[in-house]
Amino acid sequence: MGVGRFVYTPVLPLMHSQAGLSAAGGADLATANYAGYFAGALAGILAPALVRSRAVLRGSLAVLVASLAAMPAVHGVAAWGGLRLVAGAASALVFVIAASSLLGAADGRSARLSGWAFGGVGAGIAASGLLVLAVRPIGDWRLAWWAAAVLAALPAVAAWNLRTAVAAPSGAAAVRRGGGFAALFAAYTLEGLGYIVAGTFLVAAIDQGSPGPAGGGAWVLVGLAAAPSAALWARLAGRRPRAALLRTAYAVQAVGIALPALLGGVPAALVSALLFGATFMGISTLALAAGTRLGAPRAVPLLTAGHSAGQVLGPLVVAPLLHHGYQQALLPAAGVVAAGALAVLALPAEG
Repeated sequence: MGVGRFVYTPVLPLMHSQAGLSAAGGADLATANYAGYFAGALAGILAPALVRSRAVLRGSLAVLVASLAAMPAVHGVAAWGGLRLVAGAASALVFVIAASSLLGAADGRSARLSGWAFGGVGAGIAASGLLVLAVRPIGDWRLAWWAAAVLAALPAVAAWNLRTAVAAPSGAAAVRRGGGFAALFAAYTLEGLGYIVAGTFLVAAIDQGSPGPAGGGAWVLVGLAAAPSAALWARLAGRRPRAALLRTAYAVQAVGIALPALLGGVPAALVSALLFGATFMGISTLALAAGTRLGAPRAVPLLTAGHSAGQVLGPLVVAPLLHHGYQQALLPAAGVVAAGALAVLALPAEG
C-alpha cells in the first residue's frame, strides 16, 4: 500500500516536466485516488464480509499492482485519473483488511507487533522514494511507474496469505462512549484533510524552492521516519493515555507541514519530512486502536472512511492556491491538522 498509494508523490514532478501534466491536473489525479480510497473504505462499512475475505485481499493486491503498471500505457488526466481511482479503492481495502486483522488478533504477540506492521506503509514510501531517485538519471516517468509496479508486487506476494480477522472491542477493556468516538472521528477526518496535502505535494513544493534531489530525498526521509514510528507510538500508548499522545502527534505534524512554507530551504525541508513521517502513521495507529477500544461497531472502516473523505477534500480545498505554487497550500493544511488536535481534546482520557 505504501508504494501503491504514495509513489505518486515523487513521480509527480516527473509527470509535470515530461508528461505535460499541469498543477491542476496533478490535483485532479490526487483527488481521484482519494475518492477511490473513500469508496473502498465505504465498501468495508456497507459490506463487512469484504473485510473478512482473503479473496478480496488478494484481488485488491493484484489490482493495485496492475494499476501502477498501466499508468504509462495511457495518456491524459481522465485515463490516469481512472487508474488512480481504482488504485485508491484497492489500497483502502488492503488497509482496512490488514488493520482489522492486526487489531482483531487474539494473541498478545500480534498486538505488540501491530505497530511494526503499520510501519510497512512507511517502508513502502521510503522504497518508492529511493526507486524514483534511482530512475530519474536513467529513465522517464514511464519507467518510474513500471518500476513501482515491480516494487509493489514483491510485498504483495509476501502478503498473499495474510490471515483475515475483524477488529473487535477487547471485552472489559472496551469503553463505549458515543461522544468520544464522534470526537475521534472528527479529529481523524481533519487529519486526513490536512496530512494528505503534504502527502501529495510535499516533494513538488520542495522542488519549487530547492530544485534537485532535495524533494526526492525528503520523501525518502518521510518513509524512513514513518517505518518505526507506528511501533514507537504504540509502545508509548502502553504507558500514557492515547488521547494525550494523539494531541502531541497532531501538534508535531502541524509544525512539520508548515515549515517548508514558513522557512524554505533544504534544512527546513528535511526537518519537515522527519516530523511529518514520524507522526502520520503513528496517528493512524493510535486513532484506530482508540476507536476499537471505544467500542464503536466497525470502528476501523468507519474511521478509515472519515479519514479518506478528508483526503478527497484536501486537494480540492487547496487547488485555488496551487496557481501560486505548492508551498502556499501547506499553511492551511497545517491549520487543519491543528484543528484536529483541538478535536482530540474531547476524547476521554483513557481513549
